[in-house]
Parts: sequence; structure tokens; C-alpha cells
Amino acid sequence: SPPAVVLLLSLLGLAAAGKLLVVPVDGSHWLSMRELLDMLQQRGHKVVVVAPEVTFHIKASKNFVMKMYPVPFTQEEMDEVPQGLVEDVFEEGSFLERVMRLYQRAKKNSALFLATCTHLIHNKELMKYLEESKFDAVLTDPFLPCGQIVAEHLSVPSVYFLQQVPCGLEYQATQCPNPPSYVPRAFTDLTDHMTFLQRVKNMIYDIPNFFLCDVVYQPYAELASEFLKREVTVPDLLRQASIWLMKLDFVLHYPKPLMPNMVLISGVNCAYKKLNQ
Repeated sequence: SPPAVVLLLSLLGLAAAGKLLVVPVDGSHWLSMRELLDMLQQRGHKVVVVAPEVTFHIKASKNFVMKMYPVPFTQEEMDEVPQGLVEDVFEEGSFLERVMRLYQRAKKNSALFLATCTHLIHNKELMKYLEESKFDAVLTDPFLPCGQIVAEHLSVPSVYFLQQVPCGLEYQATQCPNPPSYVPRAFTDLTDHMTFLQRVKNMIYDIPNFFLCDVVYQPYAELASEFLKREVTVPDLLRQASIWLMKLDFVLHYPKPLMPNMVLISGVNCAYKKLNQ
């Protein structure tokens, strides 16, 4: 529940009000995080959010300090990202055609979000402000690892707030077991009880992820290596997290292995409405 999340983050400041830097991912990822930030502010924490000037949903609020930076694309280009993805997902075709179509879409969209990260970490004025602010922790969504690059540069602990990372990178980063004979892959419609042929299908569905993830995440590894002045991979970045706050549970999701620093917080992004009879 949201109070449990607030309690976990409060512990980072030894039960005292802390200073939290937030590097969010836009879209639906931001909507549940925004509710968490409102509650943190009510508990006395100072929250600073960094975001590009062109966004889907990230807007200024009286509950946190907003630091925005320029990016080299327009609102129209940003709005085309979800529209184009929906069209590609629902367009008919063979399995190979759909994979190639999503590959090209991932390549195009990831280039835009990579530009967002590049212009953040190379914004000298903003980075100087972040360095001088002495944050206690960085809260970020590792769906895109820009926040973790910033956390590594500032040498502060990081807290992840997520549902899942594409291609199962959270398991690779934490060395958490993720066997295809047990954990259903996305879009397979399988359960955690599979026949031999279903396990084969589960493994086959996992193969395209290697190519898609390479397109999306390898540029972040190169950007991080250049910025941090050392060779790093995306799993190297992700495994530095202190806590993984996972927006899932084993009621709505199939059971699967977890690591000790993965905390289930399903319900944090649900509406709180009293149902009628």
C-alpha cells in the first residue's frame, strides 16, 4: 500500500525528513509515482523532480520542486510515440513481420528517449545544481536507466519504483532466478504450470527480447560509459539499487522468484473509491 512505500523511503533518512531527487519515466509510469511524491511531501520530505520541457504527463506541482531542461524534439514528435506504437501492435501480419515492425518502432522511440537522457546529463548548469544539492537518495523508474546514471554520478543510493523492466533485466541485474520452464513470458498466455511443449513456446517467445533489448538499452550503456568515464553495462547500472519497489503481487501476477531487496507494493497505483452496493 502507499503508506508502506512511504515508510520504506522514510527509513532512508533515518526517520527524519530527507531530500529526494526524482528522475521519472514519462507516461503511465509517472502517474502512480506522482501520487507517491505527494505523500512524501506531506511527510516533510523535500522532493526535486527533473524532467524535460516536452512531456506527456509530467507537470509542475506545489508538492515538489520541478527542474526542467530543454530537449531537441517537439510535443508533436513526443505525442507520436504512443500513437505509432499502438498502430504497430495492432496491425496484422505474420509473427516475423510483427517482430520486425516492433523492432523498428523500438529503435525509433528509444532514440527519442535516449536524447532526453543525453540532454539531462550533459546540461552542465542543471548537473551542477544536482551535485550541490546533496540528495539523500534518487527515486527512479529503471524502465529507462537514465536515473541510475545520475545516481551513480552523484554517488547516492537509489530506489526503484516499477512494475517490470523489459526483457527481464531486473533478473539479470540482481541474478534472480527467472527460469522459462516456470516463469511465463509476456504475450504467451501461459501459466506457471506448463507442459513440455508450452515450455518450448515460452523459451521461443523470449528470443526476440534479446534483439529488442540490445536496440533499446545498448545506447544507454555507451552513454553511461562515456559520462561516468568507465566501462559499464545496463545490468551493472541496475544492480546498484538499494530497494526495488515492485508494483505487483501474486494475486494478479503469476508467482516467480524474488530477491531480498525486492518489495511487493501492488495497489499503490489503484484508485481509492468506495464502491456502491
